[in-house]
Amino acid sequence: MEISNKTKQNTNLLSDNELHSINAYWQACNYIAAGMIYLQDNPLLQQPLAPEHIKKRLLGHWGSSPGLSFMYIHINRLINKYDLDAIFLVKGQVMGRLAF
Repeated sequence: MEISNKTKQNTNLLSDNELHSINAYWQACNYIAAGMIYLQDNPLLQQPLAPEHIKKRLLGHWGSSPGLSFMYIHINRLINKYDLDAIFLVKGQVMGRLAF
């Protein structure tokens, strides 16, 4: 079965530039989240990482950070693309929701 031209056109929903920008932003969000949980000093890693840079007691929940960042980035992209009157609210440590 051959795929029609119309179907082929819809398979690339993001430009290469958009995809690269979204991925870079998501990686930065994940780095910041991990840094806030694990690091007490040297967040930009301007020096080689050493034991004294790491918190003795970790505070935070890594499990929800990548998912919330992923949702925020894509919802923000759609809000800007379609000029929506919406914001992405995060309530508590692990909950996120779209508000209109």
